Amino acid sequence: MTIPQVDRRTFLKTSALGAAALALPGIAAEEAQAPAGKDKRFCPADRKLNIACVGCGGQAGSDINGVSGENIVALCDVDMGRAKDMFNRFPNVPHYKDYRQMLNEMGDKIDAVTVTTPDHTHFPVAMMAMKMGKHVYVQKPLTQTVWEARAMTEAARRYKVVTQMGNQGHAGEGTRLVKEWIDAGAIGTVREVHIWTNRPIWPQGVERPLEEQTPPATLDWNRWLGVAPERPYNKAYMPFNWRGWWDFGAGALGDMGCHLMDVSFWALDLQAPTSIEAISEGCNEETAPKWCIVTYEFPARGKRPPVTVKWYEGGKLPPRPKDLEPERSLPGGGQYFVGDKGVIMDTTDYCRSPRIVPESKMQSFQRPPKTIPRVPHGDSYKEWIAACKGGPMCGSNFDYSGPLTEMVVLGNLAIRCGKKIEWDHARMRCTNVPEANRLLRRNYRVF
Repeated sequence: MTIPQVDRRTFLKTSALGAAALALPGIAAEEAQAPAGKDKRFCPADRKLNIACVGCGGQAGSDINGVSGENIVALCDVDMGRAKDMFNRFPNVPHYKDYRQMLNEMGDKIDAVTVTTPDHTHFPVAMMAMKMGKHVYVQKPLTQTVWEARAMTEAARRYKVVTQMGNQGHAGEGTRLVKEWIDAGAIGTVREVHIWTNRPIWPQGVERPLEEQTPPATLDWNRWLGVAPERPYNKAYMPFNWRGWWDFGAGALGDMGCHLMDVSFWALDLQAPTSIEAISEGCNEETAPKWCIVTYEFPARGKRPPVTVKWYEGGKLPPRPKDLEPERSLPGGGQYFVGDKGVIMDTTDYCRSPRIVPESKMQSFQRPPKTIPRVPHGDSYKEWIAACKGGPMCGSNFDYSGPLTEMVVLGNLAIRCGKKIEWDHARMRCTNVPEANRLLRRNYRVF
């Protein structure tokens, strides 16, 4: 199928929609005066959702496969080469390069949108879709900045759409087991969590390349840049390594934090930290660091005491849990919870296999009843689709994943500042390092 061309009239119309999607100072006076939208949540249960997919290469393959039991009605990607396989798989649906044109032209033919793009375009795509009353499934991290995460959370409420962030482990069995075990007092009172990853597995701590290269013929470089500042194309940025560049990604912490930190955020009712401090090497204005260790401090929450959460990346590992058997080593990624009566550890990225250590203690552990509803097959896509048809709300909806993302990207704020950050969540301000506040949001290029 041919790619629709954007004429001047359509461009101006879609650009206006795109600009409106970005004009959200809090969510703005416009939002305060906007009429409450009708409840868009319920699509008839006996009808398939009409889903448009923004992003068709890489991780998008998993997202499209996850929703392919519904009606795929439009596909959008700025790189025809990367999108070729998906375009060939769905030859009879419209194919687009520009999400704004797709949303405007397809209009009511779309019920829901998946957003599987580089991090810097999650916000403008999802915000425009929500404003048009579309349900959204957005890959992690939900956003690059704290302000964007807060705005997305508020917009989801405002427009009454069904939302889900793609931290798939939240729908899984392991995440629920950890919460049930901690709630039941299996390891006593938890005051400390250690989380680590083998990322980055892409370049970080490097300088911007000086060479200006010619983009592949299949790539629309201007649309790939989207709202990011203009710069010449270089193969250093894509298709995978954009994750390490601040203009496009959120570093190793943004990439994996919404997976690995999800369990502690939920199981310990963490909400917002009061301070964040980081040590790192190689961080600069262009890229995230070669390695870092980030310490988050959380206040007491109800009956739960204050807790410290530490993040390690780039080959840095936490101290060995004191009860871990001598012959066992820490793998490349995982997490453990330290309680005053024991330790829970998981060594997968999605908390698929939590265990109490040592293993002998796990074998004698009397598991508490399962009190949290399970997601069938742990499938976050089907969970989202069911919610769009009137089922239970998704576990990683933006009321949950928005604050989780805020917590994660606050770590990047501390990394980039190189100073301990004292955080005022209600005012969305760093109170002790004023210059850090410039990083809470970013300017958007008009493209």
